Amino acid sequence: MTVQPPNTIGIDFGTTNTVVALTDDAGHARLVTFSTSEGQSATFRSALSFQFHASVDGEPPERVVEAGPWAINAFVEDPLETRFIQSFKTFAASAAFTETRIDNKRYRFEDLLAAFLLRLSHHAGDGMVNLPPRVVVGRPVTFAGGNPDEALALQRYQEAFGRLGFTDIRYAHEPVGAAFYFARQLKEDATVLVADFGGGTSDFSIIRFERTGDALRSTPLARSGVGVAGDAFDYRIIDQLVSPELGKGGQYQALNKHLPIPQRYYSAFARWDQLALLRASRDMRDIRALARTALEPEKIERLIEILDDNHGHALYRAVSALKMALSKDETADFVFAAGDVRIEKPVARSDFEDWIAPELAAIEGAVDEALAKAGLAPGAIDRVFLTGGTSFVPAVRAIFQRRFQADRIETGGEFESIAAGLALIGLEPDLDLWSEKAV
Repeated sequence: MTVQPPNTIGIDFGTTNTVVALTDDAGHARLVTFSTSEGQSATFRSALSFQFHASVDGEPPERVVEAGPWAINAFVEDPLETRFIQSFKTFAASAAFTETRIDNKRYRFEDLLAAFLLRLSHHAGDGMVNLPPRVVVGRPVTFAGGNPDEALALQRYQEAFGRLGFTDIRYAHEPVGAAFYFARQLKEDATVLVADFGGGTSDFSIIRFERTGDALRSTPLARSGVGVAGDAFDYRIIDQLVSPELGKGGQYQALNKHLPIPQRYYSAFARWDQLALLRASRDMRDIRALARTALEPEKIERLIEILDDNHGHALYRAVSALKMALSKDETADFVFAAGDVRIEKPVARSDFEDWIAPELAAIEGAVDEALAKAGLAPGAIDRVFLTGGTSFVPAVRAIFQRRFQADRIETGGEFESIAAGLALIGLEPDLDLWSEKAV
């Protein structure tokens, strides 16, 4: 008698987006979708918001917690009364991050993650009812940070996922989840390089797959990772196209001298949610004063409008649209229009590639590191699987095309491969071949 393995769930908790997959009785994986204002989506932004509603009719003040696109909406509608947190995965392995206080309440990393997961589960509705006991959680090859503590990160994950009721929590490297998703189509033994490009990290794994009857066995050969990916590309675009139109590189007059406008005002553009913090900072008073003394005051006025009217999210959407366009065409128009601010510029793909040259070099170095760790020449790699949104960038693909024959490079499931692969790993008879438990 064959015993049907329990259904499992795979969760790809990413820096920018989170994706969830569930297996069914037939052993297939399906993605959980969310009904957003823009339609059904299988990606859920890795963001949290905390809003505080004043007391009404003697009732105590209400703290409203939201996640995903609902958190973004809350922040965009009322940025000064909303505590918004995104990319908090980058703190998972940081011993220096012990807690943050929100409305005098202490939140550790595991508290933030648990709150995020609970709201994600709520918005999934029927898609995440009666959760199975087993979850396979994706984890990066190298956690973000200068001195990441891997054991601490997994301990924090363990507590957060345990609060959802999971009793069998396992962890698999994110590119291994993608590799498992890809390897199901292999007809013969193969050595595979998997490149997983997220918002904050780029991870690489080299795995040897061997088929024995109906079973698929794997031997990990090497892993590498680097803390740059799509988010860093976004900042380069803003720094080149937008910040100069908002006064960066300009001058102002003081004491009969021309002085440079401080660069720190523009560092906040590395993440759009930081712009609201700039608006609420002491720097804002100085920025408003600059509009009276800048040699190009109209540019400072644009900066003030973007900050006052909270146009940061719209700006990043324009940046994403440009990246997508340049992935298809040699030239594209950057168009950012919000309120009275309008910035339009033609952009050549070659210019974009020059801007992101430092990130490309870091990614290229990590690919070579994985090959060196495995002791393999590029010719020994049978298949290359690229996944994640940044894999669409031609300059990123060129890194692999220079090393491997074109017919060995494949893409697919850019947003589903990791989560689906993780869920399917949970059905394997020998889980230790693919995943591990927290120590």
